[in-house]
Amino acid sequence: MQLSTRNQLDGAVVSITRGEAMAVVRVRLTGGDEITSSITRDAVEDLRLTEGTRVKVLIKSTEVALGVE
Repeated sequence: MQLSTRNQLDGAVVSITRGEAMAVVRVRLTGGDEITSSITRDAVEDLRLTEGTRVKVLIKSTEVALGVE
């Protein structure tokens, strides 16, 4: 499958925290950094995500904000 999303990062699922409707999926990227994604519980099941599952993180955003104190 080809996608128009340019920010594509390879990684593996480290943990999945399920809530009532949503789940937080933590992914360790190839370089060692970690990123989280909030997706529906249905999506976790549909994608058959478990710890160790290899995934491609797709980032599409119109804004990236940073803050410091």
